[in-house]
Amino acid sequence: MHMEPAREPLKSVLVKGGETEYFLTLDREDFSTLYPGMVRYVLSVREGNRLCAIFRTNTFEYSPLSPLAAETAAQEKAVQWVQDLATDPFGIFRNYPVTPARRSPEAAADLVIIQGSPRPDGNCGILTGWARDAAGNAGNTCQVIYPHDLDIHCCIGCYQCYNTGTCVFDDDMAGIIDAVRGARLLIICSPVYTNTVPAGLKLVIDRMQAYHAERTLFGAGSGTLGILFSVAGRKGGDNFTCVKKVIIPFFRNLGIEPAGQVLIDSVDATRDIRLLPGREDEVKRLVSAALRG
Repeated sequence: MHMEPAREPLKSVLVKGGETEYFLTLDREDFSTLYPGMVRYVLSVREGNRLCAIFRTNTFEYSPLSPLAAETAAQEKAVQWVQDLATDPFGIFRNYPVTPARRSPEAAADLVIIQGSPRPDGNCGILTGWARDAAGNAGNTCQVIYPHDLDIHCCIGCYQCYNTGTCVFDDDMAGIIDAVRGARLLIICSPVYTNTVPAGLKLVIDRMQAYHAERTLFGAGSGTLGILFSVAGRKGGDNFTCVKKVIIPFFRNLGIEPAGQVLIDSVDATRDIRLLPGREDEVKRLVSAALRG
């Protein structure tokens, strides 16, 4: 999903800094088709055709109790930049680079499994092993991600990812986004914890909003399929209601097409899902078909 917002020019100023002329512009971009009322302000400095510095802010960054507003912040920054360009333009260029720093992603795996259970040797671990075997037998690569072993800050709802396409936190989440971006198939494997997903997995889901912002701004990523694996201790399919309500919209939010699910209940009584006839074959058939597709 790549959105081209309507842009309205608000300010344009020609500023002389030393022997160089700089052109400063401030534009208003309408993001209301993404979130009702969202507006982004883009302040930029150019030397001829070369973009030298850029600053972005949006209305959703500012809470109702904040004395600041996005347009006020952008207009004040524009006034400051006009003054700074005449005295120390390189200070602006250093502090407001054209693109945010991005790390170089590693080679992506065909199948990425986000293992939501903090118990790698439990039934979710068995499901993950079956899926990994299916990928390997078909000649596909696989990466398993364990959120509970990683440094992942919780999302704070700052919406600054919609300014740059990247999160303000520099932690292990960047590697997860890299993996998901390049995967052909994403599997979310989760036990049912208090009628929903475990906390570590929910951290990943919330922080994936930065990938949604990246896709919105730059059109990154497409064609990935998604599968849900889940186990529940109690008997009955209704135990998976909340998990499905979390994971399926999560797939849709990232442009990932749901391609099936394996839901196994009554594991408190079963203990070991390897004892259930046909389940391993079911998982492997589903994974193999999705990787072919």
